[in-house]
Amino acid sequence: MNKDDTQSLIHMNDLYKQLLNEVNVGVHAINAQGKTIIYNKKMMEIESMESADVLGKNVLDVFSFNENQHSTLVHALKTGKVTKDVRQTYFNNKGEEITTINNTFPIVRNGKITEAVEIAKDVTQLEHVIKENVLRKKNSSYTFDQIIGDSPEFTSVIEEAKLGTRTASSVLIVGETGTGKELFAQSIHNGSDRSGASFIAQNCAAIPESLMESLLFGTKKGAFTGAIDSPGLFEQADGGTLLLDEINSLDAALQAKLLRAIQEKTIRRIGDTQDKKVDVRIIATVNDDPADILANNHIRKDLFYRLSVITLHIPPLRERKQDIIPLSQEFIHKYNALFHMNVRKISEDAIALLYQHDWPGNVRELEHTIEGAMNLIIDEEEIQTHHLPIRFRKRYQSSEDDSPEQDVTNNTSRSLHATISEVEKNYIKQVLAETNHNVTQAAKKLGISRQSLQYRIRKYTI
Repeated sequence: MNKDDTQSLIHMNDLYKQLLNEVNVGVHAINAQGKTIIYNKKMMEIESMESADVLGKNVLDVFSFNENQHSTLVHALKTGKVTKDVRQTYFNNKGEEITTINNTFPIVRNGKITEAVEIAKDVTQLEHVIKENVLRKKNSSYTFDQIIGDSPEFTSVIEEAKLGTRTASSVLIVGETGTGKELFAQSIHNGSDRSGASFIAQNCAAIPESLMESLLFGTKKGAFTGAIDSPGLFEQADGGTLLLDEINSLDAALQAKLLRAIQEKTIRRIGDTQDKKVDVRIIATVNDDPADILANNHIRKDLFYRLSVITLHIPPLRERKQDIIPLSQEFIHKYNALFHMNVRKISEDAIALLYQHDWPGNVRELEHTIEGAMNLIIDEEEIQTHHLPIRFRKRYQSSEDDSPEQDVTNNTSRSLHATISEVEKNYIKQVLAETNHNVTQAAKKLGISRQSLQYRIRKYTI
């Protein structure tokens, strides 16, 4: 072999390695002794392994199988049989379960089997999602009685949601992350005549686009490589409720199919030729302002109008700070039970610090704050300011110490509420004056919804 032929061979070998690592399927090959000779990047991702853990080692020394399972790769090497679209569940060297759909075939040279090659498609994530949804069906336990909050802004949303239990109309829940959108969805389901059927929740942003369609509508065996007969979320939720969280994260084509399924009350599994009737109530959620979502074309207008028959706007915690006290007491009760503690309340000084925070993480952030504070308590029965996260003490306590006029907030919770209300009223009046009483512009400048500003105008008789 001359120099040019050698360089060409090296070049082709490098090209072959690069191609193997770019394809979106796992490739695993073993030699006649069962030792791995090819193991591409995608296979490493599927099996959560490094090439050094597998290459040059006997496949049966690295992976383990249940009693009723065997290695399709070793089976091809021993029998010479080709297998297509075979589902296999096995375990890597860390004991983690992996599920793949495999096409496996032997390599025959001069009448002898010299190698075996497996091309695998990962379905582990899809399997886990299906298992999680089965569990979610059994754990839709929240009712309206368990939703904490007595501020007028919040109780009005609860009343609107209760009215929505009487029908099967679609519901759109608008609210920032951590405001409790799923609690409302579960409460609507459990307060309706569908409460005895399934409640299934799915975050649309958590699943890759390539899997989302089959997850929603199901698949028919043979529809594509690795496809098996599997019901989608619509079929699983038949007779009940399907919650689609962050609905605006779906791509436009899938939104169109979703709209058809909702309007026609039928779905068609991928690869099937027959439609199936389904009776599913859809509750959808979004984290952003619907006006912005529509303006940026993140959701189809026809789908938005179909979903928003009933629209609930859950106010963020910064717009209902009087709910901080009852929510804090609820979380204290929860973690007393979990931690075997006997904390009775949170001090007024600590409450004053919590009131100054804007709570970008909303109720979820408040819960984590209370949980963190209780981890610092030893024998005390009251959460004090020094139990709160250091970010509260540094940012808010220092400002209190430097501002004598704020001492009124330390007297009673009632004087705190009055002080906050007075500050809020004056600031709203100032912004309204700056915008010539244009409610839309003022709401945008204040960072609250138009409805929330109108409520405050009525509340303070501005």
